[in-house]
Amino acid sequence: MKNYTITVNGTQYDVVVEEGASSGVVAAPKKAAAPKAAPAAAAPKAASAGAGSIKVEAGAAGKVVRIEAGVGTAVKKGDAVVTIESMKMEIPVVAPADGTVASVDVNPGDAIEAGTLLATLN
Repeated sequence: MKNYTITVNGTQYDVVVEEGASSGVVAAPKKAAAPKAAPAAAAPKAASAGAGSIKVEAGAAGKVVRIEAGVGTAVKKGDAVVTIESMKMEIPVVAPADGTVASVDVNPGDAIEAGTLLATLN
């Protein structure tokens, strides 16, 4: 058994995970006088010097799986630029217009929110 403390929207939960059990997660609210401060969020990546004017943004929260088109790659409207995983599905994020990839602002494995800037095009 492993014990974890997880904070969700300021509420702390003690979670016990049993290895090898099919229903091994049990959660109960933890009584705390004050919620712990959330760790400082990572600073957003600075746009590269060649950042373009056309934004490619995530339509859903998830995790970056692959970069399909690197900086300098010419893309057509509808071509995949980045692939994200959301709700156990891989979702290609496509170019909204023809152009050349000017910056890629995420890396594979990054957790992202809906609306996160993934890349820019010229």
